[in-house]
Amino acid sequence: MQKKWFHKAQFYHIYPLGFCGAPLKNDFNSSSVNRLDKIYGWIEHIKSLGANVLYLGPVFESTSHGYDTKDYYWIDRRLGDNESFKQLLTELHRNGIKVILDAVFNHVGRDFWAFKDLLENKNTSSFAHWFSGLNFSGRSLFNDPFNYEGWNGHYNLVKLNLSNPEVKNHLLNAVKTWIDEFDIDGLRLDAADCVDMNFLLELSSFTKEIKKDFFLVGEVIHGDYRKWVNDKTLDSVTNYECYKGLYSSLNDKNYFEIAYALNRQFGKHGMYSDLPLYNFVDNHDVTRIISQLKDTANIYPLYILLFTMPGIPSIYYGSEAGIEGIKTKESDHPLRLCIELKDIYENIHKDIVQVISRLSQIRKNNDAIISGSYKQIIVGHQQFVFTREIKNETVIVALNSSDKDATLEIKLEEDSAEYEDILNNGEIFSAKNGKMNVSPLWSNWARILRKKNNI
Repeated sequence: MQKKWFHKAQFYHIYPLGFCGAPLKNDFNSSSVNRLDKIYGWIEHIKSLGANVLYLGPVFESTSHGYDTKDYYWIDRRLGDNESFKQLLTELHRNGIKVILDAVFNHVGRDFWAFKDLLENKNTSSFAHWFSGLNFSGRSLFNDPFNYEGWNGHYNLVKLNLSNPEVKNHLLNAVKTWIDEFDIDGLRLDAADCVDMNFLLELSSFTKEIKKDFFLVGEVIHGDYRKWVNDKTLDSVTNYECYKGLYSSLNDKNYFEIAYALNRQFGKHGMYSDLPLYNFVDNHDVTRIISQLKDTANIYPLYILLFTMPGIPSIYYGSEAGIEGIKTKESDHPLRLCIELKDIYENIHKDIVQVISRLSQIRKNNDAIISGSYKQIIVGHQQFVFTREIKNETVIVALNSSDKDATLEIKLEEDSAEYEDILNNGEIFSAKNGKMNVSPLWSNWARILRKKNNI
């Protein structure tokens, strides 16, 4: 797969309705409020983290959480309007930050204009064929005089019939409007593993006709990622396969778990060795990472792994400073907080910001980390060592999630070499007779060692 801009991308993810403190429900009568203008004050912070892409969750008119769309052509009045959003994206682009938006094409809300017509006109509605599983032989859970398919059992989310040409045209024209009016750089496709594959193929072809380097990443929870990521469909998918292992390998003192997943994906015969997967430690749907870790000091080796493993790293707003948030059965609101910049820089874990900034610079300046091969050297319960290599550039990553310092003997393929620690103070380590002693490997920290002939 040819290397494109997104291979070097580092994402910052904002859930706008929560981030901006918008009302939980849309009354569809109030005047628009430019709450998204809050992002202007965060641009320098986003850049300081080394992020060059902003992923904004749902921004279009919806009933409540944004994934229950009412109108694909208008910015949610709780966030602003089309003109203010256009100006914001112009400023983000001026600062070298690309923007991708959440595209919710699998389903709509019950306030979606075509569904409202169905509610009013029943089987005489011109839009009866816009929705999946529609039948008039029974009643819905909302006591409608018909049944329909809801997403994942949620009947406030009405599944669209993406094989209907009228539906496809409506959605593709919306995407064209977003590109033409806002100059967006890509889309994150919600519930992509539920979306009709033929629609995804059309969407890919359609967007790349308009904008050659347009980026499509799909939310995929289970399945073979190659089904979606290829030259004809999507550019990337969410790497949920590694998500759990990233934190549970730390909680269980068992690096073997994440090492198995990484080797399966990216090793010598890895299934996805050429795919730029979208990596994350948390997002708007899962418990924030600091609340997930048994030992919060493990946050450091965790983020170091996120930025050095193959794929595209993403930071969820607030988690760069250890903001807490626990998902409950009743609500996702604790994950989608209204956060101010002072909450970042006054938080007890605010030093994580500097660590991420450093890691992003290291990744940016080392092609081996961006797109090099992946090979494991040492896998232990709390120590993990692997190499990233491309052409004449070699980087060794040595992680220690223990609360005690460690000493490691790393076996190399070459008899002698010198490596510089580019994460810490530039300390030099020498290999002799194919072995290199690394000491100390500090507790809950790492060394990132670059072979000296790379300099």
